Amino acid sequence: MKATGIVRRIDDLGRVVIPKEIRRTMRIREGDPLEIYTSNDGEVIFKKYSPISELSGGATQVAEVIFKLGNAPVVVFDRDHVVAVAGVQKKEFNERRVSNSLEDLLENRKSYLYTSNSDQKMLPVEGINRHALAVFPIISTGDVTGAVACLANDAESVVTDNQSILAQTAAMFLGKQIEE
Repeated sequence: MKATGIVRRIDDLGRVVIPKEIRRTMRIREGDPLEIYTSNDGEVIFKKYSPISELSGGATQVAEVIFKLGNAPVVVFDRDHVVAVAGVQKKEFNERRVSNSLEDLLENRKSYLYTSNSDQKMLPVEGINRHALAVFPIISTGDVTGAVACLANDAESVVTDNQSILAQTAAMFLGKQIEE
């Protein structure tokens, strides 16, 4: 655990303000759920809650099936990080952050399809130079909780109807799993 040097007092309603710099760095937005942990040493730890991470085993299985059927690497994201991958090196993608372009897409509840080489390529994972063919948000109880993306095998790849349908189906399935 890293000390920030910032000290905050609890108000009369039991609230603590998380400083703007920390919220920005940790990508904590208004309305984001935080999970609270305590330790025997008296520590109170806030962690961003990710319902997709709770389903990481199921998300990995979904990614593997979509990869086999769609013949393209698949990545499942929560709102901030890669949660599951299939068809690419797990070590390379594990816990990487979503790119700003994917974050904007999720914020606007949009999907993305790369249909021709004249389209602008979206790189959904920070630090990975592999563009998305299809990206669909995972929506659960009206909230965007993550995304499913099919990635290109090479620079010339464009999305197929099959890949688009599979990514959309996976996103809808994961959204329903979170609701249950």
